[in-house]
Amino acid sequence: MPSVLFVCVHNAGRSQMAAGFMTALSGGKVEVLSAGSAPRDSINPTAVEAMAEVGIDIANNSPKVLTTEAVQQSDVVITMG
Repeated sequence: MPSVLFVCVHNAGRSQMAAGFMTALSGGKVEVLSAGSAPRDSINPTAVEAMAEVGIDIANNSPKVLTTEAVQQSDVVITMG
């Protein structure tokens, strides 16, 4: 299964939203990861609300720190910024 990693600084908005869209649109055919170089404590509530408006729930996600291992295990790394 291909793997995609979305990266942004805080992993609290853009990368979480992108990961949510990829998860929903791939129908489980892509492993989706997201991480940040300086992750926040929680996801931006505005991002959660915006995704809920299109039927994608990211409310239970949490920001994760970017690791070398996550990059190495991913087929594609997409940076947001």
